[in-house]
Amino acid sequence: MALYGTVWRVLSRILVALFLLGAFGGGAAPASLAFSEDAQAAARLVILANADDADSLRIARHYAAARGVPEANIVALPLPREETISWERFVEKLWEPLQDELIKRGWIDALKGSRRDPAGRRRAASSGHTISYLVVCRGVPLRIEHAEAFFVPSPDIDRRPEFRSNAAAVDSELSLLAYGDYNINAYFPNPLFRGERVGGLELGGRGRSARAVLSEPCVIKVARLDGPSTRAVLALIDRTLEAEERGLRGRAYVDVRGPHAEGEVWMEQIAERAQVLGFETQVNREEGNFSADVRFAEPVLYFGWYAADVEGPFTRRGFRFEPGAIAVHVHSYSAATLRSDSKGWAGPLIARGAVATVGAVYEPYLQLMHYPHVLFDGLARGERLADAAYAALPALSWQNVLIGDPLYRPFKHRPAVAAR
Repeated sequence: MALYGTVWRVLSRILVALFLLGAFGGGAAPASLAFSEDAQAAARLVILANADDADSLRIARHYAAARGVPEANIVALPLPREETISWERFVEKLWEPLQDELIKRGWIDALKGSRRDPAGRRRAASSGHTISYLVVCRGVPLRIEHAEAFFVPSPDIDRRPEFRSNAAAVDSELSLLAYGDYNINAYFPNPLFRGERVGGLELGGRGRSARAVLSEPCVIKVARLDGPSTRAVLALIDRTLEAEERGLRGRAYVDVRGPHAEGEVWMEQIAERAQVLGFETQVNREEGNFSADVRFAEPVLYFGWYAADVEGPFTRRGFRFEPGAIAVHVHSYSAATLRSDSKGWAGPLIARGAVATVGAVYEPYLQLMHYPHVLFDGLARGERLADAAYAALPALSWQNVLIGDPLYRPFKHRPAVAAR
């Protein structure tokens, strides 16, 4: 009976979305669109906005209209406006109200009890969800600070000193909304991760037990529409659709040198892949990143590491990425704030026109960050941004964020490479 109910809810939402496409799109939607996988994914996409932030609501509605997401799929909650919040506020203001609302609307199949876990959350027994993606809009808190009082030693978590932490990205915790109870300390191995191995780091504790209990249907793929300004976020949405329609046009740039040999291998693989795709690719193998005087013509792909704050060509006045640009700079704290156009990398890259990036809100350690070469490889095969990003991410309940439209398929068409 539970399975029948879930299937019926999914079909109902798809039918509603198709009706809306016909009713409000100036006529019946083309058959190729109406029954496309993208339309189905949009019908099952949930958008989270801050009800106390007019710009957050504006972004949510703009995105819903742009992607054909039913406005009824927007969940607006009164939330703190700070980027960094405590675990107590996260549970009280965000986790509990959002989980309750998603259960109420039938997006998550779960029963909640009266007992609470060590973090203060009401215990829940969940059997999964029907959400394609959860989109978090600017105005929703970004990260959760460590709470020593909530650290409970346990044999099922990684006990190494560097992982004695529950500091986390809000989005990474929301990925487990449909999982039920879990220890918030350290990390969970991501069952969606398809990396050949997790670097030189053996996942301990939760790495040995979690894969058996944390199955793929329990994971909600979360992406964030965020940046230094509302204007930048709205432009991100519009430039994503522009690029998806016409294809990527521009050149690729890769910074190879960094403090760890493994990361350099990743960057070399990205450069090789970009060239195979037909992009004119410039590779910097010198110490440091591309210098400010390097000609950065028509940048549409950028991958690099390991500088703390945005530098080089990106600091030039008037610098702008091409529409649809994918830009990733691997560094700890690269997304500690998204409201600055000069601190870290995630915010500055979005401010300069990139539409897709990943980052870390604290210090996740290299082997637990998004693997950039796995992310790029997935996108190059035509996958959506969120699918490629979650396949590239070793750990959940940890410190990583994805910024961009989860439905974005930059290689939906063959790349339109810039003239040489």
